[in-house]
Amino acid sequence: MKHSKFIAIVLSVVLVFSSCNMNNTTKGGLIGGGGGAALGALVGSLIGGGIGGGTAIGAAIGGAVGTGAGVLIGKKMDKVKQQAEAVQNAQVQTITDANGLEAVKVTFDSGILFTTGSATLSSTAKFSLNQFANNVLKANPDLEVAILGFTDNAGWKNSTAEQSAQKNLNLSQQRADAVKNYLFSQGVLTKQVKTSTGLGEQNPVADNSTDAGKAQNRRVEVYLYASQAMIEAAKKEAQN
Repeated sequence: MKHSKFIAIVLSVVLVFSSCNMNNTTKGGLIGGGGGAALGALVGSLIGGGIGGGTAIGAAIGGAVGTGAGVLIGKKMDKVKQQAEAVQNAQVQTITDANGLEAVKVTFDSGILFTTGSATLSSTAKFSLNQFANNVLKANPDLEVAILGFTDNAGWKNSTAEQSAQKNLNLSQQRADAVKNYLFSQGVLTKQVKTSTGLGEQNPVADNSTDAGKAQNRRVEVYLYASQAMIEAAKKEAQN
């Protein structure tokens, strides 16, 4: 029985991630109704690996959300994704959170946000983050937010490999906090941003042996996911 359940979960994951033409509304219903908690735990743990310590992205609600609520949240996330895609310099994709619900990941290239070795936001960054704050976050106050900062593995002058890794970790935290604090300065509610974490050289998305790969690894990721309040509201609406 356990083996059969595991196969079902794996097939669900394949379905979700291979259905490129399936919008969030449809996927929200499939996830919400088909073993959502198990699928969420599996996929959420993969996302959570980016935070460190295995903490998955998503409100800590426990239990399955249900098909109807999953559909409603999927509709919401379709809209959020469209809003985020209109933000200058934002790379946007759909992911699945720890509850098996659709969420949105927004990536900003650190080359756009910061100069090399700095955590001071550029004017281009401020323009993009202003759009992001006003047109996405403030427009959707029931979303919760996690901010992650990353660097490449380039060493620092006159530093050992271990010292460089620590400096990169510190820099990534400063950059994540710089994004968070700028969003706050634009009127985003402090309670909306749940985490702001620097991960330094961890979790590269490209080959650090090339300049192009290093550029991709220098990034700030912002995750937008349903708050417990949004989930409870969707459950209630689905029951009516």
